[in-house]
Amino acid sequence: MLMATMTPTLEAPPAARRGVWGWLTTTDHKKIGILYGSSASVFFVVGGIEALLIRVQLATPNGEFLSADAYNQMFTMHATTMVFLVIMPAAAAFTNYFLPLLIGARDVAFPRLNALSYWVFLFGGLFLTVSFFLGGAPDGGWFGYAPLSTQVPEVVRMDYWALGLIIIGLASLLASVNFITTIFTMRAPGMTLMRMPVFAWMSLVVNFLLLFSLPIITVGLIQVFLDRNIGTLFFDAANGGDPILWQHLFWLFGHPEVYVLILPAMGIVSEVLPTFARKPLFGRSFVIFSGIAIGFMGFGVWAHHMFTSGLGPVAESAFALTTMFIAVPTGVKIFNWLGTIWGGSLRLNTSMLFSLGFIAMFVIGGLSGVTHAAAPADWQQHDTYYVVAHFHYVLVGGAIFGLISGLYYWWPKITGKLLDERLGKWHFWLMMIGFNLTFAPMHILGLNGMPRRTYRYPEGLGFEFWNAIATIGSFLIGVSMLVLFWNFYRTRRRGEIAGPDPWDGRTLEWSISSPPPEHNFDQIPVVEREDDFWHRKYRTAEDGTAIAIEPPPNMEFERDEDIHLPSPSFYPVLAAAGMFLVVMGLVYVPWGLIAVGAGAVTTLWGLFGWSMEPITREEH
Repeated sequence: MLMATMTPTLEAPPAARRGVWGWLTTTDHKKIGILYGSSASVFFVVGGIEALLIRVQLATPNGEFLSADAYNQMFTMHATTMVFLVIMPAAAAFTNYFLPLLIGARDVAFPRLNALSYWVFLFGGLFLTVSFFLGGAPDGGWFGYAPLSTQVPEVVRMDYWALGLIIIGLASLLASVNFITTIFTMRAPGMTLMRMPVFAWMSLVVNFLLLFSLPIITVGLIQVFLDRNIGTLFFDAANGGDPILWQHLFWLFGHPEVYVLILPAMGIVSEVLPTFARKPLFGRSFVIFSGIAIGFMGFGVWAHHMFTSGLGPVAESAFALTTMFIAVPTGVKIFNWLGTIWGGSLRLNTSMLFSLGFIAMFVIGGLSGVTHAAAPADWQQHDTYYVVAHFHYVLVGGAIFGLISGLYYWWPKITGKLLDERLGKWHFWLMMIGFNLTFAPMHILGLNGMPRRTYRYPEGLGFEFWNAIATIGSFLIGVSMLVLFWNFYRTRRRGEIAGPDPWDGRTLEWSISSPPPEHNFDQIPVVEREDDFWHRKYRTAEDGTAIAIEPPPNMEFERDEDIHLPSPSFYPVLAAAGMFLVVMGLVYVPWGLIAVGAGAVTTLWGLFGWSMEPITREEH
């Protein structure tokens, strides 16, 4: 059964769902996806400005643009912002918007919990960012190593960091429970797990990683807060604590977190390449199972971040081996993507270019990462800019390139309009050139001995030229993002109308109108095979070529009766605002206890009102 591409005729939505109030109270997964994406874009601008300030400081020897204190704040908040407030919510934006569409569902399993997860994330991000205006931002590094995170308890900067990450982690935990439940219980009839799109599979793996890794870092963050505020000694080596314990807790979360950041981009690329190569994904089951293998193995490699901490030769050898082994399923994906491209009828539009760029940049980042698996080599590279180069090739050249590919790919579905391809290609080439100018020199700087986490360097060490090149490249990346934002603006005003299926897509979201109706599908689809929508449009000839079915299949159906949609609710944002008051009060104990009490009451009020509100409304 196919779904209607025409826009269903619905009664005008209730006034409570219009305007600002409508966004505050929405439980529609598509609107929540847009909220996540919009918030991630704002934080991306903030994180980008922080990065440019860092690069200006390092452009010349003995830079004086930033003080040491300001530099520590910038590099701590740049990394924290980009990891927790940009890449993770950007991936959540795509998952929120498209997961139900990809699996043929009308919404997520717990719509109000979905809304709560967004508002908790937003208040957590605001809590971290407001620290700039209340005595200074966190300054102990995004990794929070003790004693950097536990010293100077009279300064509250790292309290903001610890409590902010706890709140953001809670948001991710709520979302992970929701998405896992949605995938297992709300797939369309006939959509077995192995017929599920690869992006949905990668989302499933990511949310299991979050479910099992977030409690670990939460324990560590609570211990940091207690060490700072009530005199516990978890990480105080002088009094019997163990700062290495923090490293174990952080990286037991932190390395699975790397795959939380990269797997959604891998899922996007696995949807984009088949569409624009006009071929099925080569070795689809291998791509899926390699993603699952990465998820499992990701919990067994954390200590390669700790080779210089004195683990001993046995532990270092074991983690060196596991680090080498985890490259295998990643390599499988690379060859599957190349197999998909090979012999395909390629359409090199902007989305496809960013996916190809993802593959190339991720391969470079992966190869430099494998060099860290050898413990003796890691001893030389560990505290140098070589690691910075590797990390950015994986998370910018990998995760962000993949997410931008998904943005160009799904923008027509979200807005009903196509982004301008000429501007898109300017964006791609400016970003590709700027990215490599910025981060390729950091390999050279690192191997020549430039240390990480230093706010200035003396003349005469050979660092000047490559730092100047990296700074030029960073501003070129900034220009490329201005092109993207101009493309958004231009498309909104006079963009080309997309239609329901502008790319001749393979998955279910392309079978409905653009933008999708509030209820997603007039009739819940019945899925009969992988890439079911594609096979309803085409048959395969004996030579393997696709032949369009004539006449085209009828895609208009009457809407199901008694479609139940989740009711809008103000209580999720109220409960999240209460949590914001609680953590703000905890930073400023004892007088902040007033805010803690007010926040606790507000949160309980929100949760109680939530429990008493009607769950669904009926569309007629």
